[in-house]
Amino acid sequence: MSNAFAGSWSTLPEPLTPWILDVIESMGHTEMTPVQASTIPLFLKHKDVVVEAVTGSGKTLAFVIPILEKLIRRTTKLRQNEIGALVISPTRELATQLHSVFTTFLSSQPADEEQGQSDAEPRYPPPLLLISSSDSSPAQDVQRFLKTGADIVIGTPGRVEEFLLGKGRPSVVVKELEVLVLDEADRLLDLGFQTTLTRIITHLPKQRRTGLFSATMTDAGAMSELVRVGLRNPARVIVKVQAKKSHKSSGKKVPGEVVEERRIPANLQNFHLKCRSSEKVVQLSRIIACETAKKNASQFIVYFATCACVDYFYKVLPRLLPPSVAFHSLHGNLPPHARTRTLNAFATAISTPTSPSILLATDVAARGLDLPHVDVVIQFDPPSDPKAFSHRCGRTARAGRSGRAWVLLVGREADYVDFMAIRKIPLKEQPCLTEELSMTSADVDQEDPAVRTFQSRIREFLTSDRGVHDQSIKAFVSFVKAYSKHEASYIFRLKDLDLVGVARSFGLLRLPKMPEMKDANLENWEGAMVDWDNYSYTDKGQEAKRLAAKEKTNSAEAQKEREKRRAEKVEKKKQNTAWSDHASRKEERLKRREKRVKKKQWLKAQEDVVNNSTKTTGDKRNRDSKSSGDEDGWEELAKEERMAKKLKKGEITQTEFDAEFGDLV
Repeated sequence: MSNAFAGSWSTLPEPLTPWILDVIESMGHTEMTPVQASTIPLFLKHKDVVVEAVTGSGKTLAFVIPILEKLIRRTTKLRQNEIGALVISPTRELATQLHSVFTTFLSSQPADEEQGQSDAEPRYPPPLLLISSSDSSPAQDVQRFLKTGADIVIGTPGRVEEFLLGKGRPSVVVKELEVLVLDEADRLLDLGFQTTLTRIITHLPKQRRTGLFSATMTDAGAMSELVRVGLRNPARVIVKVQAKKSHKSSGKKVPGEVVEERRIPANLQNFHLKCRSSEKVVQLSRIIACETAKKNASQFIVYFATCACVDYFYKVLPRLLPPSVAFHSLHGNLPPHARTRTLNAFATAISTPTSPSILLATDVAARGLDLPHVDVVIQFDPPSDPKAFSHRCGRTARAGRSGRAWVLLVGREADYVDFMAIRKIPLKEQPCLTEELSMTSADVDQEDPAVRTFQSRIREFLTSDRGVHDQSIKAFVSFVKAYSKHEASYIFRLKDLDLVGVARSFGLLRLPKMPEMKDANLENWEGAMVDWDNYSYTDKGQEAKRLAAKEKTNSAEAQKEREKRRAEKVEKKKQNTAWSDHASRKEERLKRREKRVKKKQWLKAQEDVVNNSTKTTGDKRNRDSKSSGDEDGWEELAKEERMAKKLKKGEITQTEFDAEFGDLV
């Protein structure tokens, strides 16, 4: 437990290098946070550390400063192909952010005094960033490293493994490595990088310092294995937040101060709002309006469950909110350069309460990103992984600033509040917001009238472009699939969710055909009146494909219809045939069948005779004469069959056929 700050930087047991201290103060960090005061001395004393601290507590500087100090204090300079420090992060966004922090420090270092020139180059080269992108291949990463001689390497696990054990193995030397840091270590394991990390750690020298940093560390399973493989007798640093607990609700007088532990920043106000499934978009818009009007908030992050939901609401919300609001979207399916561009645009946006900026994102933007100007975080969908909840909230109220976080809950999801309380993340209930932005208790019997208004506005937009309609269906289906896989499945149960209400909140024109909808209550559902045959795409390429598919479908359906009519006509003709004709034809078929059976028996007897070489010539002559007699019968049968075919084709009449073979009837 500690206060927000833990003393000045001068109180560290080992004084920092002057130019590093100058950079720290220029960044506005005049005092240390508890995690920095606890971790930096241990790292500098050659101890391995496992650090767990709430988001926004200053963990990044807690390992950046020791890395720089260790490299500065080396007695010998690293060679051009040697690495001094390696930092691994789970996402390219976090890796890019860490690279910018190291670059800020190294770009501010004084020139090497040994060169004796005022314009000499800095002694320590800029860090090397290893992330997957279209601008750089693994081979090019190695070339950049050998060219710049970077002492510090920051990257994602896959690219680092390729750099050390793939393309760079013959060239990159790690025997002088001083420090290894795994940032957001639990997330690295959640994403399935355990095997990759184990291979990297095994390749590195054992005489190094290792640090694991996260806001939600765990000792179980893969984390324990990683600690066992990568760390030697580590010191565990846990920085907790404690707050005074109120007893006003109980009405009891309790002597002394009672505190409760929290796993969220001390300056964060965490709210939950309970509403109907159909009212979520309405309440989202009102929270944004209330925060900008009453709290002067200017930057928001809104979290959704899936990438498809982000894409869809990125198009829908501008039609529901004022035109002065600037929207940005960020999720894992975007190309690397698009993600970087979006993040930079949002971080550098000049936002005001009258012209706010809103980032719509998935959990790819939940961890580690330092966006200091975010005022409000809104969780439109609670995260599938409960550990991500505190990371989402931690994008605001950072570095001593205040912030607010909201989560929208529907129906049974209200039990999530108690679930978070067990995890030491308290949530304060807030009533629903009215159209006048005043608080009111939710009416369980009456739906907010604005739901129909919002639904109509969304549907009006959807009917203008079939492409947006396709996105709405994709977003809805992805949300349902994600909801069914929630880790807290005893709270987030799909059978308890009002899927029709969700569909109305999404503004769907019609319900998708999916197994989850078969038991849905359709009492409150009313589909939109749409001419689906002429409902077109604004994109010319998509519309051309639709028309081609439609034409193909129509031709196939026409062919099926013709075949159906033909079959019906034949069946009707059969039904209209006289009974006597049916009987006579049946008798004819039976007689012909008997003749075919006799013919097969005769042919078999002929084969037996041919194979019997002991027969006499006289017997053979008798057989030939018998054969000649029977063959006349077979010729008669063949003639009958030919005449029957002609009768069927209409080439002869029934009378002609009977005249020829009347003795058979």
